[in-house]
This record gives sequence, structure tokens and C-alpha cells, in this order.
Amino acid sequence: MDTLDSNERSERMRRIRAKNTKPEMVVRSFVHALGFRYRLYDKSLPGSPDLVFPARRKVIFVHGCFWHRHNRCSLARLPKSRLDFWLPKLEGNRRRDAHKLRQLSRLGWKSLVIWECELRDPVRVMFKTLMFLED
Repeated sequence: MDTLDSNERSERMRRIRAKNTKPEMVVRSFVHALGFRYRLYDKSLPGSPDLVFPARRKVIFVHGCFWHRHNRCSLARLPKSRLDFWLPKLEGNRRRDAHKLRQLSRLGWKSLVIWECELRDPVRVMFKTLMFLED
């Protein structure tokens, strides 16, 4: 059973943003500090990647572990209520993400997914991102 009434739950869900999230801002900050310039949310590309590097034909997605179903991650746990709603929704997000990555690959774009939980070790993510962008 939910511990919040429907108005409280609605308010909490309304505060969840799709763009300019804290994990995205962290990644954008260190990518910029590394000297790379990028575009945001290019709607002409499948999946509207969070960061787009057109000259390099590379994109970065910053995924929240819960919303995008990060495997074996404690942040990706399922809610305790309304599983009939959440399971198909979250599984659909995961399938859509995989499909968009395949589409980008077919178009000649390389993709990097940075998970929210990976940002616990920002130095490692920065190194991983640097290796991806300089490859």
C-alpha cells in the first residue's frame, strides 16, 4: 500500500524532471571541463540523446537507474504497489532504450550510456567518458 495519498503522490511525481536532471548536470559539467562542446537533446536523432557531439558522431545518454531499469542496481528496485502499472511501463522504457541505441548504431552513431549509480565514482565516469569521446 502506498504511504502517500493520491494528491501527495501526484505532487511528488510532478517534480520528477525529464531534462536537466542532477546526474545530467554532473556529466555536462565534467564533459565541458574536459574541453568538449556538445548539443543538448537533438530531436532529429532517435531517442533525443542528452549530449550530442555531431562532428564525432557520438552521443551520451544519462539514464536514471529506476526509470531505465539498470540491471542488478539497488536504485532500480520495483515499487511495492501498482505492479500491474509499473512493470509494463518500466520494461517498455528498457525496450525502447535498446531499440533507440540500435537505430543510432545503424545510422553510424556511437553511443555511451552513463547510469545514475555510476556517478558515485565521478573520476571513473570522467575517464570512461574521455576514452569514449577521444576514441
